[in-house]
Amino acid sequence: MIRAVLFDLDGVLRHFDPAHVAQIEKRHGLAEGSIHRAAFDSSLLAAVTTGAMTRAAWVQDVGVRLGSSEAAAEWGAHPSTRDERMLALSDRLRASGIRTAILTNGTDSVPAELRALGIDAHVDAVFNSAEIGFAKPDVRAFQHVIDALGLDPHEVFFTDDSASKLTGATALGMPTHHFTGVDALQNALRAEGVHPKTS
Repeated sequence: MIRAVLFDLDGVLRHFDPAHVAQIEKRHGLAEGSIHRAAFDSSLLAAVTTGAMTRAAWVQDVGVRLGSSEAAAEWGAHPSTRDERMLALSDRLRASGIRTAILTNGTDSVPAELRALGIDAHVDAVFNSAEIGFAKPDVRAFQHVIDALGLDPHEVFFTDDSASKLTGATALGMPTHHFTGVDALQNALRAEGVHPKTS
């Protein structure tokens, strides 16, 4: 029986407008895609999402790589929006007696970001790779969550918009779902016997 639902954050509960980054690149005369190439360099991303580097240092490093601290600062202030349908689903799951939580490959600023958007009020717990020290899909990140929740792997359902991030959860025996939208997720939950209360 599913006793907890674990959500990825970005692309699931929170969304960013990709056009915003393109506009920054255009304003600063940067090549298309250069910000993401700089910011999501594998070694840099690994450092910031496992707590070895602060978000502020990450943004500064991106500025050095771009040759524009101004562009990096604008990118670092990228606005985001919360997914109201997903937050409503989380609320309904909780009303049904199922705990909900977030597992994100995040930075040290995630707690403040979630408070600012009010997302933290819609889940029972937040697990941040920058605090755990391991990032998805590392099995140790999922084991940390399982241990903290005091549940068995088969009792925790995990969804992420990146299929590659599911592998660690699957290896532990957690039910998983590749997130493409709230309707498909609800169907997947129903298939696992989860029927959240209707609003």
